[in-house]
Amino acid sequence: MKLREDEREIRKTLIMEAAMRLFEEKLFHEIGMRDIANEAGVSAATIYRYFPSRDDLFIEALMQDINNIETLFEDRISRGENNIEALTIASVDYLMDNEATFQMMCHFMIRGGINPRAMKKFNAVQVYFMDMFDAVVKKAEGGEDKRLFTEAFFASLTGVVMTFRNYPGRTKEEKRKHMHKLALLIMTGDSQLGSQD
Repeated sequence: MKLREDEREIRKTLIMEAAMRLFEEKLFHEIGMRDIANEAGVSAATIYRYFPSRDDLFIEALMQDINNIETLFEDRISRGENNIEALTIASVDYLMDNEATFQMMCHFMIRGGINPRAMKKFNAVQVYFMDMFDAVVKKAEGGEDKRLFTEAFFASLTGVVMTFRNYPGRTKEEKRKHMHKLALLIMTGDSQLGSQD
């Protein structure tokens, strides 16, 4: 029984890893369950045993990735990089360097017609992420409740990355540096950051 459960978890992980690899190569809406099955080396019917829909698979992968973000923040804090500026830059970098995560987040935030079960899970993921990010902001900036500030910052950060990640005429590093400045300007309100080009 334990062996079967282990096999099931391994197969589920292989399917999610295959989906994440595809997300790095293709646009999110271009990937179907058959593509994921081919990449994972399983049949489409096998995928449906683990994930009732593509959105359910995306949510599972996103939930797994949120754990990676949490670990990143905890590592930064443990190394003493717990000021709000360092965490802001880490957030931009994570979204820039993890295309699949960013695409999944955007998919659920802007697309309609998602099955209610998957949307409920996504809403729970969003609340968890906001709670986690809020806790990080509280540690970095003091113990008071900053939830509204955290939500405004997260929405702004998502918009900054969405707007400038494919900006023409700049290298990836130039875009990253520009996004760092914008995110820090939003987070700190320091208008001097904008004049440092």
